Amino acid sequence: MPEAGTQRCFTIPRDDEADEPEVTPADVERAVREVGLPALTVQIQPGTRTLVNADTILHTVPADFERTVSLLGFTVDLVATPAQYRWNHGDGTSSSTAGPGRPWPAADVTHRYRRAADAVQASVDVTYRVTYRVNGGAWQTLSAPITAAGPATSLQVAEAAPVLVRP
Repeated sequence: MPEAGTQRCFTIPRDDEADEPEVTPADVERAVREVGLPALTVQIQPGTRTLVNADTILHTVPADFERTVSLLGFTVDLVATPAQYRWNHGDGTSSSTAGPGRPWPAADVTHRYRRAADAVQASVDVTYRVTYRVNGGAWQTLSAPITAAGPATSLQVAEAAPVLVRP
């Protein structure tokens, strides 16, 4: 009970001060995961078959990602840009690059298989940097990148013995 001469004050929020929903980075991340980012397929050269100790060229075709979603009554524009490519060679090794690789003759992403195998499962996982804006406001970047795992591509790794022949 208050002492004599003191008053209790209570602040009652006005209707226009009531808590309005706010789009948080966590909301945006959930929305991006629900929509799904492009899972890219690894392209292999020389094809579905390669040789032990020969350079096998890996590359992929990046996909643009721009979407508009509705979150908590707000319009949210999403843009995802590939930031890193993780090449899973299917033989227990992997490598990472900033670019998607290019086909022959560029061959900027290659791998040499050390053992023969009937079918290794190669793939590429792409890590995206996601930016967004709410109701046309300023662009913001999610602090954590999001990775989309690509489907596996089967590749046979064969051994070959060199043979000298006379023409």
